[in-house]
Amino acid sequence: MLVAMFAAAALAVCAPAWQARAQTAAPAAVASPAVTPVGAVIQSLAAAGTLPELHWPDFSDYRSAVVEFYSAGGWTPAWTTDGAPTAAALGMIDLFRQARLKGLNPGDYDSGLWAARLARLRSEGARAAPAEIARFDVAMTVCAMRYLSDLHLGRVNPNDVKFFLDAGSKKLDLAQTLRADFIGAADPAAIVTQVEPPYAEYQRAEVALAHYLELARDGDEPVLPPPAASVHPGGSYPALAQLAARLKLVGDLPADVSLPAGSARYQGAIVDAVRRFQRRHGLATDGVLGKATIAALNVPMRVRVEELGYTLERYRWMPLNFPEPPIVVNIPEFILRTMRRQPAPFLEMRVVVGKAYRHQTPVFTGMMRYVIFRPWWNVPYSITRAELIPKIVKNRNYLAANNFAVFTSGGKMVSDGAVSDDILAGLRSGTLNIRQKPGPKNALGLVKFMFPNSYNVYLHSTPAPELFEKSRRDFSHGCIRVQNPVGLAAWVLRGMPEWTTDRIVQTMNGDKTIQVNLPRPIPVLIIYLTAEVEPDGEVRFFDDIYGHDAELRQALAARRRLAMAPASEASP
Repeated sequence: MLVAMFAAAALAVCAPAWQARAQTAAPAAVASPAVTPVGAVIQSLAAAGTLPELHWPDFSDYRSAVVEFYSAGGWTPAWTTDGAPTAAALGMIDLFRQARLKGLNPGDYDSGLWAARLARLRSEGARAAPAEIARFDVAMTVCAMRYLSDLHLGRVNPNDVKFFLDAGSKKLDLAQTLRADFIGAADPAAIVTQVEPPYAEYQRAEVALAHYLELARDGDEPVLPPPAASVHPGGSYPALAQLAARLKLVGDLPADVSLPAGSARYQGAIVDAVRRFQRRHGLATDGVLGKATIAALNVPMRVRVEELGYTLERYRWMPLNFPEPPIVVNIPEFILRTMRRQPAPFLEMRVVVGKAYRHQTPVFTGMMRYVIFRPWWNVPYSITRAELIPKIVKNRNYLAANNFAVFTSGGKMVSDGAVSDDILAGLRSGTLNIRQKPGPKNALGLVKFMFPNSYNVYLHSTPAPELFEKSRRDFSHGCIRVQNPVGLAAWVLRGMPEWTTDRIVQTMNGDKTIQVNLPRPIPVLIIYLTAEVEPDGEVRFFDDIYGHDAELRQALAARRRLAMAPASEASP
């Protein structure tokens, strides 16, 4: 269930890693007589906001949190005792080294530098110089804050990559969390989940990521050669043994299935395995070895690792609190589903989303507040200008033939017949607008589900159900068409006993437009995940239809370049 797990995140004292690096300058530290020589160095380093030996030297975006963390402890070292690293320090270093298991980059937390730092401390022991101890300690604190922040909030501002989710509402009090929960922990790995997203889907993706990291380390099978023409079941594919090896590698063909020596006949268990692979990758499950299937089979394991990492990152952007479990639409999967862990029937159906070119469905959250049966469609001016006016020019009766009418901006009908020159001029200027009358031919179908938002996006039925049979379903202008509108209406209105399935069907096929306000708003979460893991552990991958994975890859690379730049260049 999508419920909050980490209540201590209410107050934040530092900016998340993706916010502006330079904040207000910290006051210069002045060592008091009570501060030890090590503490004095820690004060100086914290005030400076930079540590040259860090992989990312500038930590000015965490400076206030570092100052608060050490000030609360009297400026004493937090990660060493008598010059020796504590169990918590060693545990955190292990977490840094294993950051790939969380979809993170170990180098961001100095993974390759800790061995030398530990060696220097251990060689000196209690005789280690105050500066050596202080620099080790501050490096530990900065890397730990970066690590926990990245796990909790993510590494990139979602708004910068067209994900309109409010990550700022879940900031983490890093100074308090480190001091209260981590510096005394014998095993930090056992408690780090407290700062991670609490979703079961996130946890399943972590498990799948560990498996795909192993596959990537073992190396990919040789690339499958594309056939000259699509190979249908019963046909011949010369690289059949190679295909079988690839399908076994990803778990779609049982390991104990063997092929006749030298066989090239594409049939039986290997066809079933290809169909399973196709289903897991959002392809038509026809068992045909075509270009799309071969291309998906040839995707390197390192790319699958990357996609699972992006899924983890995007779950970190999602809100922690919903008043109740949301309706979820995953755009590249073309699926709507409700959450399984709630006192309501589980619902899943196909959807049609916005076209990849110019009409992409946005990623955001909303609150469904009402349902409209037999809706009018208020045609946006952009569609009127680009699509309807050219058709009207060719056929002045186009609107009448397709159940449209022309209205003034005040809502008065001007005409539902042939379009005159004056009306056409009004449509071109935008002083008049077009609406489509309710009915079976209406572009919104017979019901729409409204969660008011600035993008004018909602869920609705459609008069073109044949589109749901396609494997790739980005055909709309941005709104989301649902395959089973009656089932969704029954689910949404389940708290209103008078709205039986029979009544819903009768109202959809009636002669009146009816709005039904929901007694409690229902959250709607529109997400974009190109990798997802089912409750049974099955891993599914989908095409990056909008290029959001590519944008996230670029944003992470830009973050790394900014972090590596000198402080004078990185600061705004």
